[in-house]
Amino acid sequence: MSDTDSGAPVLSMRGVYKAFGENTVLRGVDLDVHRHQVVVLIGASGSGKSTLLKTVNLLEQIDDGQIFLRGQDISDPRVDVDATRARIGVVFQQFNLFPHLTVLDNVTLANRRVHGMPKDEAERIAVELLGRIGLADKLRSYPDRLSGGQQQRVAIVRAIASSPELLLLDEITSALDPQLVGEVLDLVAGLKSTGSTMVMATHEMSFARRAADLVVFLKNGVLVEQGPPEQVFDDPEHPETREFLARVHAVG
Repeated sequence: MSDTDSGAPVLSMRGVYKAFGENTVLRGVDLDVHRHQVVVLIGASGSGKSTLLKTVNLLEQIDDGQIFLRGQDISDPRVDVDATRARIGVVFQQFNLFPHLTVLDNVTLANRRVHGMPKDEAERIAVELLGRIGLADKLRSYPDRLSGGQQQRVAIVRAIASSPELLLLDEITSALDPQLVGEVLDLVAGLKSTGSTMVMATHEMSFARRAADLVVFLKNGVLVEQGPPEQVFDDPEHPETREFLARVHAVG
């Protein structure tokens, strides 16, 4: 039985705690992410969004609780970290492209080195994906010849080229000029239409409303509220959620 048939989540977090010294950043987080679902994390800076994503990708070890990827406890210290990360695609605020590699080599690297894919197959996938986002003419370019928006789109393509079970996106527009934000968010919206399973931290409320299946509001490491975007944005249950959204709208 597949996880779709059983209704089992792709990602499941249970009672997850994470602290840095005296500073507790995640406080008993419970979260389920199902196949083809786009889950958007919202909350003020320092609310725990980025740390949550880092615990899922095993960049940070949790202090308590469990994290399951398709039923496997990936928070178990005995888990193969590299094998687990190979199942997850990650895009960070900074593009993190290798400056000495061309766009094509950046995109094919994981499929060739991590997944053992033949070079011609890896390049076929890369060319198709880059063509789909309008960057077919940049295959042989180096990252410093691209705009910020182009670099971030390449970073996203690199993350999805290996067909990961889960895609994590951490504030992927925060390092971009405002006029470049739209092109990157359009790409993410396109991924939603192809059925990717995503968890995304963002400050872009209009995008969250448009693209999310589930919106999760974090405050001080606590998952305060979660629900469909129309419920969280138009009729939030908790005063903290209402206060946060009012502040965001006032600034916007």
